[in-house]
Parts: sequence; structure tokens; C-alpha cells
Amino acid sequence: MTEPYAAKHYALRAQDYVTSTVHSQGSDLDRVESLVAGKELRRVLDIGCGGGHVTYRLAPHVGEVVACDVTGPMLDAVAQEATRQGLSNVTTVQVPAEKLPFENGSFDAVFCRFTTHHWSDALAGLREARRVLAPSGMALFIDVTAPPSALLDSWLQSMELLRDISHVRDYTAAEWATLLGQAGFILQTVGTHRLRMDFESWVARTKTHPERVVAIRSLQQVAPDDVTRHFGIEADGSFMIDVSSIQVTPL
Repeated sequence: MTEPYAAKHYALRAQDYVTSTVHSQGSDLDRVESLVAGKELRRVLDIGCGGGHVTYRLAPHVGEVVACDVTGPMLDAVAQEATRQGLSNVTTVQVPAEKLPFENGSFDAVFCRFTTHHWSDALAGLREARRVLAPSGMALFIDVTAPPSALLDSWLQSMELLRDISHVRDYTAAEWATLLGQAGFILQTVGTHRLRMDFESWVARTKTHPERVVAIRSLQQVAPDDVTRHFGIEADGSFMIDVSSIQVTPL
């Protein structure tokens, strides 16, 4: 089987995501934990676990966390960190979101944070998430959300792709609603917050090639006022993005 493009890209970046401040902190992680605390859930799934920060929050409150990702070294780093934290109920599985090897309805909850924008087929991945979720279960999808404006959308995707060549798309809120509906989910709540991306750590985390770093900064420096204002682009290239937390239940 051909190794997924994102897996090749992230193999050398695993530890950077385990230690990433942006990924290891945030009110959205607090929400993840609050959704499972005291519920005595048996088995939950973390799709596209990356550095494992959702998994680490879930594990103390549930029977088992299955953390899946396409990148083997990422999963190795997550397993090591889980052991370091004394979390013995974490299982790792190397698999793409679009082809989950689990039985129908086998998870009480599904979580997915900062990974959907890497999926080659978002609808297929969401349908798989719906398939493996128990009829009485819930799911939470957290990701960068693109602005509805075509101008702002184009600039966001351009910066994202130059920085990370495995980027596919940050979806708009309207696109998320459509995809989730087509996948068989019902929207329950949607929360959005702004997150500042420190430019130096943002490009260092993905080991962005210097020529593409220059390209991003060049774009930022000639951006229209509307773009500069919306993303709050700073002198050093740091900027703001919108992150949505979308809670759903099966249709």
C-alpha cells in the first residue's frame, strides 16, 4: 500500500507536535475533557491524533482510548508519551480516517482535532466517523475554519499550503454543516474562538522550507487591507485564525 502523503510529510515532525504549545493547550481541550468527565464511557476514538493531546485528556476519564493516525512515528511518540504519563488504557492504530478498521457503532464518542484539513476525502472520513460511532454516542470536530469571504478564504488556504504541503483545505462553517449532514450527523453546538499563530513556531513545527517561508512573508507584506485586518497580520508574520468546535450526534 502506498504511504499516505501526509504520513510521509509528518514522519520527521512527530515530536514537535507532542511538545507543541498550540496543540497541547487551549479551551477546546478543556471542552473535550468536560464532555467525558464523569460519563464512564467505555471506548472512545481520537481520529488523526497527531501529538496525542486529545488522547491524554480523554484517557483518565474513559475505559479505553484508541488513537489513530496515518503517521507511524507520530503514533510511536504518542505511545511513549502516554506511557510517560502513566496512561495504560491508550491503544494506537496506524490508519487513515477514510478507512477505519473498526466495527459499526463500536465507540461511545469520537473526537477529531486539527486534522480534517489534511484528509484527502473529508466526506469519506466523516462518514467513517459516523459509522463507528454508537447510535447514542456523540462526536466533536475541532479545526481551523475558513472565512466565508472568497478573498479571505483564498489567502488563508495559500498561506496554509505554502507552510504545509500536506494541507488540503480549511472548510468554511457552511461547508462543515453540509459535510456533516451528508455524513449522517446532526449539529448540536458550534463554538468558535480565535487563536494566535506565532509565525516562527508555526513554520518551525512543520519544518517549512526557507523558500516557502519567504513566499508566505512576501504574500503577507502585499496583502490587501481587508486581509491584513481580518487575520491581524503582525510585523513578524504572526496572525490570527478562527477555530471551530462542532459537537454532533448521529442522525
